[in-house]
Amino acid sequence: MSEYSETDDRRDIIKQKLRQYYDGRIVRKDLTKSIREGANVPVYVLEYLLGQYCNSDDQEIIDEGVDNVKRILRDNYVRPDEAQKILSLLRERGSYTVIDRITVVLNTKEDRYEATFSNLGIKNIPISADYVKDYDRLLCGGIWCILQLDYEFIEEDKKNTQPIRIRKLTPIQMPHVDMDEVKNGRKAFTKEEWMDILLRSTGMEPDKLSDRAKWLLIARMIPLVENNFNMCELGPRSTGKSYIYEQISPNSILVAGGQTTVANLFYNMSNNTVGLVGMWDVVAFDEVAGIKFKDKDGIQIMKGYMASGAFSRGKAEIQAKASMVFVGNINQSVETLQKTSSLFDPFPPEMGTDTAFLDRFHAYIPGWEIPKYRPDSFTNDYGFITDYLSEFMRELRKDNYSNIAEKYFKLGNNLNQRDAIAVRKLISGFIKLIYPDGEVSKDEVAEIMDISLELRRRVKEQLKKIGGMEFYDVNFSYIDNDSFDEHFVTVPEQGGGKMIPEGMGKPGCLYTVSKSKTGMIGCYRLETQMMPGNGKLTCTGIGSGKEPKEATNTAFNYLKANGNAISGSISTTTKDYIINYQDMQGLGMTGNLALPTLIAISSAALSKPPISSLAVLGEISIGGTLIKVEDLASTLQVCLDSGAKKVLLPITSAADLGTVPSDLVGAFSLIFYSSPEEAVYKALGVE
Repeated sequence: MSEYSETDDRRDIIKQKLRQYYDGRIVRKDLTKSIREGANVPVYVLEYLLGQYCNSDDQEIIDEGVDNVKRILRDNYVRPDEAQKILSLLRERGSYTVIDRITVVLNTKEDRYEATFSNLGIKNIPISADYVKDYDRLLCGGIWCILQLDYEFIEEDKKNTQPIRIRKLTPIQMPHVDMDEVKNGRKAFTKEEWMDILLRSTGMEPDKLSDRAKWLLIARMIPLVENNFNMCELGPRSTGKSYIYEQISPNSILVAGGQTTVANLFYNMSNNTVGLVGMWDVVAFDEVAGIKFKDKDGIQIMKGYMASGAFSRGKAEIQAKASMVFVGNINQSVETLQKTSSLFDPFPPEMGTDTAFLDRFHAYIPGWEIPKYRPDSFTNDYGFITDYLSEFMRELRKDNYSNIAEKYFKLGNNLNQRDAIAVRKLISGFIKLIYPDGEVSKDEVAEIMDISLELRRRVKEQLKKIGGMEFYDVNFSYIDNDSFDEHFVTVPEQGGGKMIPEGMGKPGCLYTVSKSKTGMIGCYRLETQMMPGNGKLTCTGIGSGKEPKEATNTAFNYLKANGNAISGSISTTTKDYIINYQDMQGLGMTGNLALPTLIAISSAALSKPPISSLAVLGEISIGGTLIKVEDLASTLQVCLDSGAKKVLLPITSAADLGTVPSDLVGAFSLIFYSSPEEAVYKALGVE
């Protein structure tokens, strides 16, 4: 059987099962695309209508249904700019049918329910209590409805009478979702089939995607099923990072442009109303680079909310359940960001370098692994009506599946409390989406554990770069309760692109790791050229700083005075030396260059390259005194991240090794030196 027919066969099986278990809840997604291009209505409204009128495999019935939907939208959908025209028609005709979003409140003074029409712009319209009992979502944020309205103005009672009456109300969103139907229906599908259905329900075509991309796209939905879940996704443009929060769910809001206020997001003191976090399931920020609070305490309040789901305004502490999502673009390659800064670099500085803020992210989705959207990325096949999808996802927020994994596995000891909370939320979110009935096997839990630990570890790896040793514990793992086997989870992008390469380099070329002028620890590369001359040292790349210049002069002057003690072959009178210094991570030049410069010149003069994968640590004074390494643990961590396997270390730093975690010490061959001359010998591999 050909690949095409196998795929076709699988699609037919899925479609038959959907018809059997979710009839009236599914829609052909190409119909949504074709009508949406000409109608500015929410996808979930459009798909509800399509589900009612085009629920067939007969093309004639589908074509007729599409015409019906277009006619209904044309004649009855209220555009805000046409509201007065519709009201005029209602008055003249005495009755009119409209499509609008209706919200209901209880007027306790009059003891009656009153409706507000979103697009029509009218409020305080009496509505029968029966509708409120049948469709409780009218009270919780409102729903889109088809309404038959009557208009009757009574002159004698014009003070108390509202001329507009609701004759009939028909919801065109799901008024409620039967979760037993969702959970029981799920049992008929395999994991792969269900994942494909979820993705098609959001408009994507899963047959074009790798398994890895499918998992990452489903991870985007976790904020919709988990309360107080904080996530970020940074990646290239055109990968649909904000699409699901803007188009698919009526329960999420996308804050575009980045500018916001505490009043808008959290609480407005002037009218005592809770902001977006109290009104929506998900608040998503588009273009993180532009996020800006007009209030000075905005980020602090956000940090508190992301940690606890609560915030204080005035005397009250207010609880909310909205998840926070941050999406944005990465303008450089991931390899460049990994080498030169962190994967949080696109955030504004007050967020992107604040480890307390970044530590509150439960997950970081690698947007660079998701393929860019093309026309064939979107499905023409069947999926759930988006309103049905978003409503059962909303209902799943009430469940908690985080303990299911504990039957089979426990988390390794490198995860602190915040890591454990994040991973449990991720596990719960994936189980809700893929196994909503909560029935999941040990192998399936292990698969979810792998990606959950990876998404949280990506956050921790970047925190380690920004915050140093405080976030050293990144070797995430989980342990099998039966066999006690420990399985470690890595992040894919950690593997390649090391700054200190393996293998023997050129004479005069070496790497050093030390503190930059900004206080951050960086990796620096020295490249040396020797040529006939009269004993001149030229240094390029060190900038205009005083300390780097003094350090290079110290090295050359020490060599002039003590060169013979190293080797009679080193000349500081008949040779010129040119050294280029490279700041590999863009952190600013270091002033600790005397010892590396001494070794680099000696290496070039003797035509002997340094030993492979070596990082040179430590510094010397003009008199040859050894200066120990500052913040040894963090410096060794940068050596490890940079790719070093051997570290040249002053004997004066040996006492500080007790402050370094043992597994970090064990990652290197440590080579100690007790004098500048010994440092040169050992760096060049001379016994």
